[in-house]
Amino acid sequence: MKTTERLLAATTDLWHSYYDHPFVLGIQNGDLDKQKFRFYTIQDYLYLLDYAKVFAIGLSKADDPEVMHVFAQYISQIMDSEVNVHKGYAGILDITKDELRHTKPALANRSYTSYMLACAQNGGPVEALTAILACAVSYEHIAKEIVRRNPQAAQHPFYGDWVSSYASPAYAQENVILCELVDRLTASYSDAQLDKLTEIFYTCARYEKAFWDMSWKMEA
Repeated sequence: MKTTERLLAATTDLWHSYYDHPFVLGIQNGDLDKQKFRFYTIQDYLYLLDYAKVFAIGLSKADDPEVMHVFAQYISQIMDSEVNVHKGYAGILDITKDELRHTKPALANRSYTSYMLACAQNGGPVEALTAILACAVSYEHIAKEIVRRNPQAAQHPFYGDWVSSYASPAYAQENVILCELVDRLTASYSDAQLDKLTEIFYTCARYEKAFWDMSWKMEA
């Protein structure tokens, strides 16, 4: 079993709970309260800034030029593509640059990113990638499940951009690159090392659930 298959197998039940979360179902059905999505958009923007920092720490600890190149590419993609999706919604939802600049991360958000950053700081490129992977891959799975359940969700006049972005082949290919890199770097890992990575991945998957809860409750 590849490392990424092992990680996903350890979180199957938890991931299935995402699909029926009221926030995700709201996007799927197109009836999510836009104030909840506005809250989420701001918090996810703040999250992505720290997400990019996790890649940056992994980059600073990498020796393999190929690994360094992948990390550098993803930092650029996050800042140019992921954040731009949120800038698009920011305009629609009247979220100003000042509001983004002055809003503090919610407690669940700060706890999540602090854990990811600590994993990267205390480990190396593999630990950074593992901390990142729970978010990256879960969004693909969630968006694809939304489309499977409601094929029209990607055409929704408001939430369609979110769905189509994360359900796209381009986004899936980005995750393929990350997963293949994790599998390559951990090919000779011991069971003890893999157990440590599984703990990181599972913890981040739990934080993903907490992020959806936080967004639904608009809990600062």
